[in-house]
Amino acid sequence: MRYTGPSCRQCRREGTKLFLKGTKCFTEKCPVERRPYAPGQHGQSTARRKKMSEYAKQLREKQKIKRIYGLSERQFRNTFERVSSLPGVTGHNLLAALESRLDNIVYRMGFASSRKAARQLIRHRHVEVNGKSVDIPSFVVEPGQEVRVRQKSRELVLVKEALEVAARGASPAWIAVDKDTFSGRMLERPQRQSIPIAAQEQLVVELYSK
Repeated sequence: MRYTGPSCRQCRREGTKLFLKGTKCFTEKCPVERRPYAPGQHGQSTARRKKMSEYAKQLREKQKIKRIYGLSERQFRNTFERVSSLPGVTGHNLLAALESRLDNIVYRMGFASSRKAARQLIRHRHVEVNGKSVDIPSFVVEPGQEVRVRQKSRELVLVKEALEVAARGASPAWIAVDKDTFSGRMLERPQRQSIPIAAQEQLVVELYSK
C-alpha cells in the first residue's frame, strides 16, 4: 500500500527533506528542522544511536528513494526487477527508470508542484503523451515523446501556481520545456549526473541482491 499519512512524518523518519509537499517545503518551517529525529515515542532515543548496521543503512536508503518518488513497496520492487537485467550500472538504471515515469516527468517539467500533485493531474486525464490522453502515473515516457497539459486544463490553479515556481529554476538537461504551450519533451534517457537527488542507489542494489 502507498503511504497516505503526513508527508513531514516521512521526512523526519529519513532525517532529511524529501520535498514531498512541493512549494510548501520552501515556504513553511520544516518539522525535520525543528525535530531532527524520527517520529514516535522512541524517536529521540533512536536518534542517539549513532552506529547503524549495513542492513539498516541499505533499508533506509531504499525507503528514502521509494518515498521521494511516491511508490508502494511492490511498485518499487517491480521497477528494480525490471531494470536488474539491463546493461549498465543497475543503480543508475533504477533511478533512470524512476525518472522516466510520467508522474515524475510532469513534476520535472514544472506542471505540478510535487509528484503527488502530478499523479492527481494524470489520473484526472489532464495530461497527454504524443497527443493522447494518459491516466497512468507509472507510464514510461520514452526519449522523443511529447508530454503536455490538455488545452482545457491549462487554466487549473495548481498548474499555474506550479509553473510560477518552476520559472525560478531550470529543468534537467534531458528535458526540454515550452511553458507557453504547456508542453515538454524528453530528449534522452537521464544519466546519473543529471538526476538531481541525493541518494546512494548502490545500497538498494546491495539490499535486493541478498
